[in-house]
Amino acid sequence: MPFNSLPRARAGSRAKRVAARSNTPISRETKVIDGIQVSVLRKHNRNMYLRVKPPYGQVEVTAPMRVTINDIERFVRERHCWIIKAQHTMAQARSRTLRGQGNGNATEGTTEIQKMFRWNDERIEQARAEIERRLPELLERWSVIVGRKPTAVTLRIMKSRWGSCTPRTGRIRLNLQLGLMEPQFLEYVLVHEMVHLWESGHGEGFQRRMTAALPNWKQLRREINQRAVLEGPQPQD
Repeated sequence: MPFNSLPRARAGSRAKRVAARSNTPISRETKVIDGIQVSVLRKHNRNMYLRVKPPYGQVEVTAPMRVTINDIERFVRERHCWIIKAQHTMAQARSRTLRGQGNGNATEGTTEIQKMFRWNDERIEQARAEIERRLPELLERWSVIVGRKPTAVTLRIMKSRWGSCTPRTGRIRLNLQLGLMEPQFLEYVLVHEMVHLWESGHGEGFQRRMTAALPNWKQLRREINQRAVLEGPQPQD
C-alpha cells in the first residue's frame, strides 16, 4: 500500500486513555543479571527499553507484561558491555565531581552528564552547522517518501526530548544535540516528526507509516532512547 494511502488515525479520548495507560507502571522488581542489579518495570507498552541512569548508573528495563523474565535477561546480557562502559564513565564523572568541590562533597543534583558536557557557543554553532548542512537534502528526500513537508524546522536545546511537531501548523522542532550525534539519529528524529504531520499520536497508524517509510525505525528508537538528553542554555532560533 502506498505511504500516502495509509488511513489516518483520529485523535480522541480513547487514544489519550491508551497513551496514559501505557505510561502507568504495573509492577517493579529487582533482578541481578550477570552481576548487574536491574530494576524491571512493567508497563502497558509495546517495546522493551534499557536505560543506565546517571549519576550512579542504575540500570532500568521497561518491559511489556507479555515479555518473559528469560527474554529480559537475554536483553540485558546482549547489552552487558555497553552497560559496564556507561557505568564506568559515570563513576569517573562522579570522581571528578568530588575532586572539584571545595568541601569534598558532591552537590546534590549534580549529574554525570552535566559535569562531562556543557553547551557553549562553539558547540552550539558546531551542532547547528551540521544539522543545517544535512537538513536540505534530508527534507527533499523524506518529503517525497512521507508525503508531507514541514512549514518550518527550528533548532533548540531541549530538556527531555529529541524533537517535537505541531501538526496544526506544520512546524517541527529538533534538538540541537542531534548535530553532535551519529547521522542516523538526526534522520530518524526528522522522519518521526514528519510522520506526525499525518498522525498526531503514536498509535497503529503512526507505526504503520513509520515502518513503511523507515523499516528499522524501532531499532533506531531503542538506540537513541539509551542516550541522555543534555540540557543547557537556549540558543536563539
